[in-house]
This record gives sequence, structure tokens and C-alpha cells, in this order.
Amino acid sequence: MQTAPVMNSAVLQNRSVNMFSDLLVHDMGAGLADGISQGAAGPREFRTTPLWGVGQRIFFLHDGRTADLNEAITAHASNGSEANAVVGAFNALPVTDKQAVLNFLRSL
Repeated sequence: MQTAPVMNSAVLQNRSVNMFSDLLVHDMGAGLADGISQGAAGPREFRTTPLWGVGQRIFFLHDGRTADLNEAITAHASNGSEANAVVGAFNALPVTDKQAVLNFLRSL
């Protein structure tokens, strides 16, 4: 992403930001649903959290239900989830490639 051309700080104008997020709201399906609606987002919908700092987090998912990155990834697959194809692609990776993805996430 790119910061705005006009900001209060010249240092922050027109800068690339590698937040690893689209900042959009996505339907994560029944498995992650929490029964809470916020604004226009329903109980199965969540804004994509930027991944920067994910390597220093202790708990994952919106409710902190796991401390395991692999489990957090697989938890995104459930009935109606927009992430089903991505989780399927991750699960189809060879073990060494899965580990490389996890290592990359831990490096952020």
C-alpha cells in the first residue's frame, strides 16, 4: 500500500507500507463466527488484520483462541469461508514449503 500524498508529516507522504493486508472485510464462515456484529460487518465477517508483528504475537485469531500459527491458518477454513481455497492451497503444500511460510510469518 501507499500512504497518502498529503499528510501532516512529510516523512510519511507517498511511502510504501508492507502491512500484508488488504484491510477489507471478509466472510470467514461459521468456524470463526463470534455472534458479534460491528457496523455493517456481520458475525462471520472480519477485517483483515495486517500481518506486521505477527511473529511477536502470542495468540492468534480475533479471539486469541490459538497460540499456533498453523492452527490459525487452518481455522480459517469452514462452511462459507472466503479463505477455503487459500487454506486448501496451504494444506496442499509440501511440508518444507509450509514450514517456509510459517518461518516467513514468524519473521514479520
